[in-house]
Amino acid sequence: MTGRLAVVEAWLDAVDRADADAATALSAPDLEVVGPRGSVRGREVLGPWMARAGFTARPLRWFCGAGGAVVVEQDATWADPDTGAERGRAVVASRFTVAGGVVTAYQRHDDGLGAALAAAGLGESDEVPARGSGPVGTSA
Repeated sequence: MTGRLAVVEAWLDAVDRADADAATALSAPDLEVVGPRGSVRGREVLGPWMARAGFTARPLRWFCGAGGAVVVEQDATWADPDTGAERGRAVVASRFTVAGGVVTAYQRHDDGLGAALAAAGLGESDEVPARGSGPVGTSA
C-alpha cells in the first residue's frame, strides 16, 4: 500500500473494525496519539483504546497536504463495547501525519474541522475530491 490517503483510509477501517493488529501494523512504533484526555506515545496503546472506546466513524471530507498531513472530517459514534448501545455521537476531525507508509501521529479534534486544518497547516483548497468506495489513489 502506498500513498498517505490509502494509509489513513486503511487505518480508519482497522479502527472501525476494532482490529488492533491491523491498526498497529499501519502505525509507527513511536506513534503519537493526542485526544481530549492528553497524549501518549507508542502504538501499543491502540488495542486497549479500541477495546474501551467503541469508536467508529464515517468519513465526510478528506484533506491532504505537504509534510504527510491528512485531515478527515468524520461522523463519529461511541458505543458501549459490551452492549453495543450508543454512548455518543458527534462530527469530529482527525489529523494524521503519515511518513514511510505508516501513521506517525493521530489527533482527534472535537472542536471541529477548522481547528484540525489549522493544526495541520491545511486549508479548504487542500480538500480531496469525492471518492468512490474503492481504495484511495496512491499519489497523495
